[in-house]
Amino acid sequence: MERTLSSPEAPLGAGERPPVPFFDQSETFQELWPDIRENCLRVMDDGKFSHGSMVAEFESRLAEWTGARHVVGVNSGTDALVLLLKAAGLRPGEGVIVPAYTFIATASAVVLAGGVPVFADIEEHGYGIDPRSVRAVATERTRMVMPVHLFDRLADMDGVHAVARQHGLTVLEDSAEAIGMRLRGVHAGLLGLGGVLSFFPSKTLGAVGDAGALLTDDDAVAETAASLRHHGRSGRTVGHFPGIANPTVVPGCNSKMDDLQAAVLLAKLAVLDTGIDRRARLSAHYDRRLRPVPGVRAVPGDTPPHPGGGRTVYVHLVEVDERDALAAHLAGAGIGTETYYPLPLHLQPCFAYLGHVPGDFPRAERACRSALALPLHPDMTEEQVDRVCDAVEDFYSGRRR
Repeated sequence: MERTLSSPEAPLGAGERPPVPFFDQSETFQELWPDIRENCLRVMDDGKFSHGSMVAEFESRLAEWTGARHVVGVNSGTDALVLLLKAAGLRPGEGVIVPAYTFIATASAVVLAGGVPVFADIEEHGYGIDPRSVRAVATERTRMVMPVHLFDRLADMDGVHAVARQHGLTVLEDSAEAIGMRLRGVHAGLLGLGGVLSFFPSKTLGAVGDAGALLTDDDAVAETAASLRHHGRSGRTVGHFPGIANPTVVPGCNSKMDDLQAAVLLAKLAVLDTGIDRRARLSAHYDRRLRPVPGVRAVPGDTPPHPGGGRTVYVHLVEVDERDALAAHLAGAGIGTETYYPLPLHLQPCFAYLGHVPGDFPRAERACRSALALPLHPDMTEEQVDRVCDAVEDFYSGRRR
């Protein structure tokens, strides 16, 4: 189990206010429906439902938006991670350093690509991987390091690169949550050899199902990943680089992006900047309201999200006392929340063979005990943010009485 979703309980009675869902995009879809419908009809007319011209157009537009030399559309952010690791040259049994506090796909992708996850702790004042912990766990069998950009901030990429140079590590990025985040003008996913994006519906740029992409400025990585996503076949018909000459060099898989997902993403990409700005303003309103509340901490410390770029917020996360009791209180008030993440990766049963025990990565374990995500999406109103904050204040004032 990675995340637990706390949704509003039974339907509210007459006279009560409607619930505040953790995520909703119904208004966005109503606004964009003419463009989405037109794009979907184009797909129907074309008759190519995956790996077709709509995917090619989306890849091109996203490359322009992010500044990436190559974008390879695939069917999920998880598959993007697996293909990135393989295309970057990970060999069986080699280690990839990943944070102990993140979504399980970061580590499971390493296993699926044939590698061994090597866990490191997170920063004392943030959620990114701690470069000092990376240095401590690196060995001669470690080949790569894959920091994760979480919630509203980039990992310490300068620190990660410094350690990577010392140990000869390839730097990849799990930038699944990080669309819109930039470091000194360079988009997340392009700060190492390559990165990924997830278009899971609740993401900052979300589809209506699973979809993802690989970003890179490296021609060979892009070419290999493009072949791997389509059973290792050459003759690539989308994008702007050729397929590999020999389709049997590397066995691939079926991870093509569906054109109907690309149709939705193209329409939503046109309003992405507006959505990013809206999320940032709502998150700032949360900060103003919750800063004085005892028992609530916006983030560990006051570190800036990422230098050289505007604030990009995927999730508004707080660290709180009595996290599970607060989540239950909010659910009773018709307010949805999510727990990121109930159990750190080094203590997940599927990684028990690595031999970790509680206490190995204390900062990751702390975050798992206290982190709670509050509702945040572009369709949300400031009045809804105030309702959430009022309920949080009620919870802690009741505890003080």
